[in-house]
Amino acid sequence: MEHYDFIVIGSGPAGRRAAIQAAKFGKKVLVVERGSRVGGVSVHTGTIPSKTLRETALNLSGWRERGFYGRSYRVKQDLTANDLRARLHITLNHEIEVLEHQFARNQVTTLRGEARFSDKYTIEVLGEEGESFTFSADKFLLAVGTMPHRPDTIPFDGEHIFDSEQILNLDHLPRSIAVIGAGVIGIEYATIFSSLDVHVTLVEPRDGMLDFIDRELVDDFTHQLKDRGMVLRFGKQVLDIQKLDEGGCEITMDGQRNIRCEMVLYAAGRVGSTGNLNIEACNLSADSRGRLKVDPMTFETEVPGIYAAGDVIGFPSLASTSMEQGRIAACHALDHPAHNPPEFFPYGIYSVPEISTVGLTEEEALDQDIPYECGVARFRETSRGHIVGLESGMLKMIFSLKTCRLLGCHIVGEGATELIHIGQAVLNLNGTLEYFVENTFNYPTLAEAYKIAALDAWNRMPAVQS
Repeated sequence: MEHYDFIVIGSGPAGRRAAIQAAKFGKKVLVVERGSRVGGVSVHTGTIPSKTLRETALNLSGWRERGFYGRSYRVKQDLTANDLRARLHITLNHEIEVLEHQFARNQVTTLRGEARFSDKYTIEVLGEEGESFTFSADKFLLAVGTMPHRPDTIPFDGEHIFDSEQILNLDHLPRSIAVIGAGVIGIEYATIFSSLDVHVTLVEPRDGMLDFIDRELVDDFTHQLKDRGMVLRFGKQVLDIQKLDEGGCEITMDGQRNIRCEMVLYAAGRVGSTGNLNIEACNLSADSRGRLKVDPMTFETEVPGIYAAGDVIGFPSLASTSMEQGRIAACHALDHPAHNPPEFFPYGIYSVPEISTVGLTEEEALDQDIPYECGVARFRETSRGHIVGLESGMLKMIFSLKTCRLLGCHIVGEGATELIHIGQAVLNLNGTLEYFVENTFNYPTLAEAYKIAALDAWNRMPAVQS
C-alpha cells in the first residue's frame, strides 16, 4: 500500500489547484480521476464546453452584428450541430493538454479510476482495467464535483429528452426546445439556443429566476429574452413529459396549457457525486443532494483531515471560486498559512447576454438598512456600444450615502464577465465614487459605462457635491 501526503479525488478546478499547491509545498501528491482524462466536469461537460458552445454560436450565427445588419444576418447559413462541435473538441484537447503538463511539471501523480474509502486514512481505487489499488494518506481533499439531477419520472433518452451533459452530443439543431429549470445552467443553454434562432420555451416552477441577482438586472434581462421571442413559463410545475409517436415531446404543466416541442433539456439542479465514495466508512455524511458540509474558512469537513471543495460543497459552484477553495484547503490541510476566502467575488453567468455581479444587490442594501444611491449606465450611451451595434446592456453601481464607498456592481450585456473586474477591484480595495468620477477611461470603450454610472449617482447625492 503506497502512502501519500495528500490525496485529491477529482481533477476539476478545485482538485487541480489543490494538488498543484500541495506539490509546490514539496508534498507527495496523488490525484484520482474517474473520467477518461483529467479535467473533471468543468473541462469535459460543464464550464469549458458550454462557454465554447456559446462563443461558437455567437460567432457563426452573426449574433453580435445583427444590431447593424438586421436580425436575418448570418455568418454561416444552415448551421449544424457538427459546426458547433468542431470548435469544442479543439478547445477541450487544449485544456486537457495544459492540465496534464501542469501535473507533470509539478510531479503530481495521476491515476484513472473510481475511488472509495476503506477508512478515514485509506482509499481503494478500481482501475480502468478492473484492477484494484490501495493508497493511504495523511490528508484528503474531495473535489468530485456534481452530476445532473435526473428524476426517475423523466424519460431521458439522449435523443429527444436531454440532461445538461447529454445536450453536448445532440446530432442536429432542433426547431424548438423546452428548457426546464431557470437556474444558471438552464438560462445559459436556453439563451444559446435562442441565439441560434431555435424557438425556446423556458419553464421554471418558481415565480422568477436568478433570485441572487439584483432585481433591476433580472428585469432588464427578462425584457431582452421576451423581446427576441423566448416564451417564459414561471410558477408552474412540470407534471409529466411524454415522447410523441409523430416525433417531439409534450410537457404536461400544472394548471397551464401543455407545451409541445421537438426537444427537452432538463436542467433543474445538480447533485454531488459522492454516491460511490463510501464516505460512511470514515463517518462522513452528505445531504439529500449529495453535498458535503465544510468549515467555510478552512474547507475541512466534519471529519478531521478530510477536506472538500468545489461544486460538491454547494453555492456558489463556480470554477473561479472552486480553484481558490481548493488552494486554501490544501494550505490548511498541510499546515501552511492561507488567507480567508474573499467576502466579495464576481459571479458570472454566460448567458446571451452575459450577466455578472459583485457585492451587494439593491435588495441586500435595503435589508441591511444601508443608506445608498444607485447609478446606471446603458451601453448604448457609450460610443463603443454604438460602434459595435449594442441596443441593450446596462451597468449598475450602488454607493453608500454616508461614505460614498462602492457597495455593489451589476452588469448585464456584452462583455459583462470581463467588465466586472473593474468594479471588483474598487470594491475590495474600499474604493469610492470619486475613483470613477476622477479617473480617465480609455475612449471609446464599454468600460466608460463606469464613469457614466458614477456621474449618474453623483448627480443624486448632494452630500458628495457639497
